[in-house]
Amino acid sequence: MPVRPPTGPRHGPLALLHTSPAHIPVFDALRDEDHQGLELRHLVAEELLAGARRDGPEAMADEVRAALDRAVAQGAAAVLCTCSTIGAVAERAGAEVPVLRADRPMAAAAVATGPRVVVLASLESTLAPTVALVEDEARAAGRTVDVRTVLVDDAWALFEAGDLDGCARAVANTADAVADADVIVLAQGSMAPAQRLITTTIPVLSSPRPGLAAGAEAARRG
Repeated sequence: MPVRPPTGPRHGPLALLHTSPAHIPVFDALRDEDHQGLELRHLVAEELLAGARRDGPEAMADEVRAALDRAVAQGAAAVLCTCSTIGAVAERAGAEVPVLRADRPMAAAAVATGPRVVVLASLESTLAPTVALVEDEARAAGRTVDVRTVLVDDAWALFEAGDLDGCARAVANTADAVADADVIVLAQGSMAPAQRLITTTIPVLSSPRPGLAAGAEAARRG
């Protein structure tokens, strides 16, 4: 019996620039759920986040550009940066293919939800880039936002130790304690698993699913 080709829109390869290998199965699972037939090429560069934490994101501009150039050389039709800390640097790098940051669709959705935005992050280096992104989306939409930030104690240490469930619980507990907000933003893709544990009635947004959808569309367009 002949094998039938996958149905749905055809895509060029989408490269994903990660700063942790833990993101690979997350995005593979989302691809299998929502974007069958999309070829993902994972590029893990943990040193980019380490350098950004040490010296600031802008100090890593050359290294980020080099990583994007590698992705293009390997045939990527588009690149999706899944790291919130270096996302803005990646967007401005000027690669030969579209470069998107995975958290921009989340930020746009947050602005559309309401003006009081609380950003949760497990790394301090992620707070300023995410606030700047939300404010950028607000300006683009002609809206005013009041952005507050909360650093989730111990969440990153748990993530680095491989205790993903513990990290998710720490994030969920912090989110459930938030008050006086229209929307909560989980700044890093690594925080997304907490959504299944969060009980607050405040909308909680994470980046992997909408980010991958945007990346898939960019890869389809080439």
